[in-house]
Amino acid sequence: MNKLRRSVLLATAFGASALLIPLYPAPAQAQSQAAPASLLNVSYDVAREFYKDLNTAFVAHYKKTTGKDIKVDQSHAGSSAQARAVADGLDADVVTMNTTTDVEFLASRGVVAADWAQRFPHNAAPTTSTMLFLVRNGNPKNIKDWNDLIKPGVQVIVVNPKTGGNGRMAYLAAWGYVRSNGGTDAQAAEFVQKLYANVPVLARGGRDATGIFLQRNIGDVLVTFESEVVSVEREFGAGKVDAIHPSASIIAENPVAIVERTVKKKGTAEQAKAYLDFLYSDEGQEIAARHGIRPRNEAILKKYSNTFKPLKLFTVAEYFGSLSEAQRVHFNDGGRFDQIYTVR
Repeated sequence: MNKLRRSVLLATAFGASALLIPLYPAPAQAQSQAAPASLLNVSYDVAREFYKDLNTAFVAHYKKTTGKDIKVDQSHAGSSAQARAVADGLDADVVTMNTTTDVEFLASRGVVAADWAQRFPHNAAPTTSTMLFLVRNGNPKNIKDWNDLIKPGVQVIVVNPKTGGNGRMAYLAAWGYVRSNGGTDAQAAEFVQKLYANVPVLARGGRDATGIFLQRNIGDVLVTFESEVVSVEREFGAGKVDAIHPSASIIAENPVAIVERTVKKKGTAEQAKAYLDFLYSDEGQEIAARHGIRPRNEAILKKYSNTFKPLKLFTVAEYFGSLSEAQRVHFNDGGRFDQIYTVR
């Protein structure tokens, strides 16, 4: 064999063996440099700042307790729109909503466990909130209670109850206010109809409602979650709005659940549970309180008594049976909301 042919054969053999190198297992050092586990929290509109801070704290907590890194992403919009997105395939590892009906919807689709409410304390609702009013600085329309929202010339900004839990809770709070004062369902329906006659535009979600009120400068009063007071002050500066606590309002539970479909596919069940457990920790409850979200921890709730003003609170069960029943009667197509609200 001449020297030229021998050189060609050797080069060919070396090239072929080089192509096989990537097929062997990577060294242990390279494997240890794999990307950290990641979670996606799909949540409701006005909780974005809360979860931004909570995620930072959880990442540090997880590293300290496990020695491992983790990454947490978040997605926010109207809660019902978010629930539909997850049902349609959005790969959330966890959902953190503001009404149980949105999680029950996902359970009915087999996306979260049927017994999701028994997987964590307090029916899997680590925090609560309530509905109050934000009015322009100085309260020029002298709005003090629900009755003021049906006066002529008062424009009310609320979320569409068909698209967001914020809107459903505002509707149920107004209805329950009448009932809590001895009124009948017929009187409550008349009251709520008058209120929505003062609504110039329905917002898609809680943050959209705040934008309509403060950026587009529409409306005299915004009915929203208590936590939005803190968010408004952080985004727009103190002194833009006054917070008005009505004489009575509703308890809104913020339910959470692991998305079984996603964690089985990604292998993130342990991390997802650790994340939701962290919401119940003293640190998680403290972060919630700082964002105007009511913690379940009574000691921390008492510590923030200046934020959480005393007011008469009623539950969904008192006047509506359950949120599922309220959904069926009031918010499903053809329900009482559709009968009450007419697009003008």
